[in-house]
Amino acid sequence: MNAVKRAVAIVNTYKPEAAVIAKKIITHLLGKSVVCDLYLYDGNSSTPSFDSYDFAISLGGDGTVLFAARYCAKQNIPIFPVNLGEFGFIAGIEPNDWVTPLNDFLEGNAYGNERMLLSAKVIRNEKTVFTSDALNDAVISGTGIARIVNLSVSFDGHSFGMYKADGIIVATPTGSTAYSAASGGPILAPDVSALILSPICAFSLSNRPIVLPSSGVMQITVLQARHKESILTIDGQEVFILNEGDKIKISEAQRKVRLIGCDTDVFYTALRSKLNWSGTPVTYPVGKDCFGEPHA
Repeated sequence: MNAVKRAVAIVNTYKPEAAVIAKKIITHLLGKSVVCDLYLYDGNSSTPSFDSYDFAISLGGDGTVLFAARYCAKQNIPIFPVNLGEFGFIAGIEPNDWVTPLNDFLEGNAYGNERMLLSAKVIRNEKTVFTSDALNDAVISGTGIARIVNLSVSFDGHSFGMYKADGIIVATPTGSTAYSAASGGPILAPDVSALILSPICAFSLSNRPIVLPSSGVMQITVLQARHKESILTIDGQEVFILNEGDKIKISEAQRKVRLIGCDTDVFYTALRSKLNWSGTPVTYPVGKDCFGEPHA
């Protein structure tokens, strides 16, 4: 059995059922001699310290997992994500099915699935003024509706030119099913190691989404624009105000986040069930097969 003694349940306060399930999990863990504390997450960014815990339980939707990942990965703390949200691309454990995978983890029979993170930092006047990790994406955009930004983009020193757009998204494979997909980006399997660059409503049709190796470094420079203020958003949760001339460097983070009970089959199941990837029903004329030939 793993040396698991302390856990923290990160409870999304906007999900009433989260507190109910948390109590059941805490009782279950006590029966396994594991102490579990509560952390109430209300959607606001904060800087919690989870370094005294052996693992974390996320009770909410994918957004709660994103929050947990940014802080748990720093301490190499695995996350047990129970899905109480709509999609569940990341949180793969359903609220009625947590007992078996939790016992498997406690007994050392489930290591989990590692996901890559992005490392984003903002350099202003040659000084780093902001750093953060992202499980889904880093987005550079204007601060309001139809606020166009001008951005210079390069990758490993190779210029991609200027992007005049509502913004750009740099996503991980995990984040490929989120904002990036909504902006026309490709969907990648979560165990792929890559960066996805997707423009948001670009002025030029030549600015298309592109998949790049995660071994490289992307640099985005904020150029002069009519509307001065732009922002960097991490996982849709952390926001940093950018200035003209700021350089945003994005690369794969040195650390990964480990998710328990979220193997790749959860991802493919979510594609079928959440995005309705069921194919198109095919009907054939009565008495004929798929080639149009008569059959008995």
